[in-house]
Amino acid sequence: MTKEKKKKTHVPLRLNLLFFAVFLLFSVLILRLGLVQIVYGDDYKREIERTEEVTVNNPVPRGKMYDRNLKVMVDNEPLNAITYTRSQGTRATEMLDTAEKLAKLINKETDKITERDRKDFWILKHPDEAEAKITAADRKKVTEGELEQKDLYKLQIERITEKEINSFTDAELEVLAIYREFSSGYALTPQIVKNKDVTEEEFARVSENLDSLPGVNIMTDWDRTYAFGQTLKSVLGKVSSSDEGLPSERLDYFLSRGYSRNDRVGKSYIELQYEDVLQGNKAKVKNITDKGGNVVESQIVSEGQRGKDLVLTIDMDLQQAIENEIEKQLLQAKKAGNAKFLDRAFVVLMDPKTGEILTMAGKQYVIDKETGKPTINDYALGNISSSYTVGSSVKGATILTGYQTGAIQPNTYFLDARLNIKGTKSKGSYTSMGTINDLTALKRSSNVYMFRTAIAIAGAKYVPGEALNIKRAAFDTLRNSYAQFGLGARTGIDLPNEMVGYKGTDLLPGKLLDLAIGQYDTYTPMQLAQYVSTIANGGYRMEPHIVKEIHDPINDNTELGAVFDEMTPKVLNKLDMKDSWISRVTDGFKKVAMEQGGTAYSYFGHRSYTVAAKTGTAQAFYDGPNKDNYKGLQPTMNLSMVGFAPADNPEVAFAVVVPWAYQGHSSNGLNGKLAQFALDTYFDLKKTRQQAGETDETTENKVVTSKEVQQEQAE
Repeated sequence: MTKEKKKKTHVPLRLNLLFFAVFLLFSVLILRLGLVQIVYGDDYKREIERTEEVTVNNPVPRGKMYDRNLKVMVDNEPLNAITYTRSQGTRATEMLDTAEKLAKLINKETDKITERDRKDFWILKHPDEAEAKITAADRKKVTEGELEQKDLYKLQIERITEKEINSFTDAELEVLAIYREFSSGYALTPQIVKNKDVTEEEFARVSENLDSLPGVNIMTDWDRTYAFGQTLKSVLGKVSSSDEGLPSERLDYFLSRGYSRNDRVGKSYIELQYEDVLQGNKAKVKNITDKGGNVVESQIVSEGQRGKDLVLTIDMDLQQAIENEIEKQLLQAKKAGNAKFLDRAFVVLMDPKTGEILTMAGKQYVIDKETGKPTINDYALGNISSSYTVGSSVKGATILTGYQTGAIQPNTYFLDARLNIKGTKSKGSYTSMGTINDLTALKRSSNVYMFRTAIAIAGAKYVPGEALNIKRAAFDTLRNSYAQFGLGARTGIDLPNEMVGYKGTDLLPGKLLDLAIGQYDTYTPMQLAQYVSTIANGGYRMEPHIVKEIHDPINDNTELGAVFDEMTPKVLNKLDMKDSWISRVTDGFKKVAMEQGGTAYSYFGHRSYTVAAKTGTAQAFYDGPNKDNYKGLQPTMNLSMVGFAPADNPEVAFAVVVPWAYQGHSSNGLNGKLAQFALDTYFDLKKTRQQAGETDETTENKVVTSKEVQQEQAE
């Protein structure tokens, strides 16, 4: 009985201890819950409701380009666009689901899909089969450290068969094409899914279903349009597509300036050179995201403003007329024969007082590889990116260098007879001219007069049959003097990638004589235009420019906004020469064009305007794109001409270059024909505009729109 009683009293004691322990635990739990709710409750609530604000810059249309008469050259065509903005926490399966829904509403081209895209998509669509491609042995190697986890994905990719990646239906490929655009974008940055050929029906269907398409939106995009087609297009430049985004070679440069990776930017020439003003101010959108990275609200911070507009110095009426004439003359010369290597021609017209480029025309004759037929392409860029020996056109600089160095004086006479120098092939003019002075030497284009001038500059004495002992520094003397005019130096034009030209490396006496007549170093057509402009304006080397003004953008397509910046004439240097010397060379140039016997008289002697000019013919070798088709150097002749008009009060300077114009001794005269046409057209247009009251002053702020330009073209 006693033992039974002891057992009965022992059991309740343990239960009491257990109950007490439970009581204590519940008390601690209640205290902890109270602490969390009362003391830290607001903090945890704020953490749950926490959001982040991320500001995204959306691109705006680029600025337009106009010619000097305010005709629209480059415009923006609005495009319906469908975009996708990926949230930070969006999973691949969620994007796939949205892509499948969107594919039912739009048609999407599949030509950009790559083999890798197909493999990634196959893994996404067949996760179990993709997982089965990894063996137990592969996983063991990861455990043992022979492989990394990321290597398993590489093995999956490698083991997907061609049959598997070609098993997709056309509908699935459309989904893949859309998914591909989704995944290529950056978080919270709109990515273009489709902006070409978006029909009104597609645009409406997507708009009606936006609620069921997370991340998808509709907007108006733009594309560059060119009112004058291919005319000057190579100089206007290119803009990257929405697929390209920022060019990889300049990625850091643009990112450091606030660009997004998929922004469209200028890739070349004017579009690149003036990117900072053409780009405009982006629209700012503030995306508010929750803790999971999902966008819960978007707010427009600023609407943005399209890029500023450029007014170019180019006269498109003049540009087009001259381009058409170059094309016509190239085709005629090729048909006439004796022009085997002829494939290009250039014409630059420039205001010698301001440096404004009125025309920068260049055309190239090519054979279409597919059709085998000839075609003429725009090659305006060749005016700054290619250089040639130009012959006697540079003789004005040679005469002035002779004056400056004291080698000759105005009215110095030399006997024009062939020179026989030991170790050098006999050199002379195209005919023996007798004893002539500097003016006649320019008028009739004497080589010997330039040779004798160069010999004097080099401190040498010519003795028939003996060697010339020249000072080699004479090469630098001539070249440095030429550079004062812009020959062999960058002109400073507001375009990238300007070529300087080639300087011969041999310092033999005969090469110095070749240099003096433009048959050694090479020059660009733009350098020739700057050189002759320097003579035309009395000795000021003007920096050429192709942009005249920058204007603020406005929404009214019939007017220009206020002037933001104006390109004022810039003098690069003043010739260290007497005004009377420059006037003397100008007189020689006038004799070339206006006096019978002058080498350009047949082209300008009977015009209604006066011209000062200098012709050039250079013995050269073909160095064009097809040179590898021939064995050895192929002799040919380059033609050039420079000048200005009116001769006594110049308002336009010109340079014409026709490389590899003909073979043999019979010239086709393309330099003179093109120069004559260019000046005729310039003065005809001037007269027509004066009669119509359409001078530069009266056309101020009178914009000719793209549609009006196209209508004018059609007429």
